[in-house]
Amino acid sequence: MSRILVIRGGAIGDFILTLPAIKLLRDSFPSAHLEILGYQHIVALAQMSGYADATRSIEYGALSTFFSRDGELAPDLVTYFSGFQQIVSYLFDPDEIFSNNLRRAGVRNLIAGSAKIDDQEHAARQLARPLERLALYLEDPAALIVPNEERELQPSLIAIHPGSGSEAKNWPLDRFVELASALLRPEADRRLLLVCGEADEDRVAKIFTVLPQKKTSVLKNRPLPELACALQNCALFIGHDSGISHLAAAVGAPSLLLFGPTDPAIWAPANPQVCVLRSPSLTMTGIEVPRVLKSAYELMRIGIRT
Repeated sequence: MSRILVIRGGAIGDFILTLPAIKLLRDSFPSAHLEILGYQHIVALAQMSGYADATRSIEYGALSTFFSRDGELAPDLVTYFSGFQQIVSYLFDPDEIFSNNLRRAGVRNLIAGSAKIDDQEHAARQLARPLERLALYLEDPAALIVPNEERELQPSLIAIHPGSGSEAKNWPLDRFVELASALLRPEADRRLLLVCGEADEDRVAKIFTVLPQKKTSVLKNRPLPELACALQNCALFIGHDSGISHLAAAVGAPSLLLFGPTDPAIWAPANPQVCVLRSPSLTMTGIEVPRVLKSAYELMRIGIRT
């Protein structure tokens, strides 16, 4: 098999959960050209880590012709898709229109993997199941991302990402302020890095304004490869069930993750240096600050890293 294409849309966390399957393909076919069709700012993580030889943007207008039943297919994409000996697609395709159009384009070996995750096993294992058709079996569901800069561990640096893709998964803002204030108490030689995406600006601003400015910095809307390099150097990362939390875990940062309504057995990173605190009430208000602070100190003391 000389040319393999993986098609993967979805958000940051969805893609990182698919990385173990992509790495399995890379390790099983080391001499093959492996390409990923997806959102360029996300799939750059796979190319940086050496899992992909090339990437291509899924945000290409002509691709819409492949979602139309019996329509005329874009000639350049017919040539593109037919040039792969194996395609693995995770696109939502309930009516198999996309799959059938790939076959019309001359694709002979197609594995259509479902992007839908159930509650039976860890998401990374579910996303790797389709590869069993190639007699490939996933052993380790932990995603590993290799930043393009050497790790320079900063023992006093703690990163916090106070957001997620859903308000229901966010810890109350006042508790983050209380936690951060305790971590930055005057006698502690620590610094705080607040990670901020577009959806997090309001929450991050409210935390930043009440913390010691000399000890607090904000990393805002940075490219994922750059963010990966920053997170790998942190002594501790604190976050929710979010894509940024998956990124922190995948680069080896000791990670303390707060879970409420979502099941960590399915959605938490499987990396060994991850500690999950789940709310007993399954709502984020059920996680108290002393419990988080105690776990943060323990994780920094142990300092487990991949």
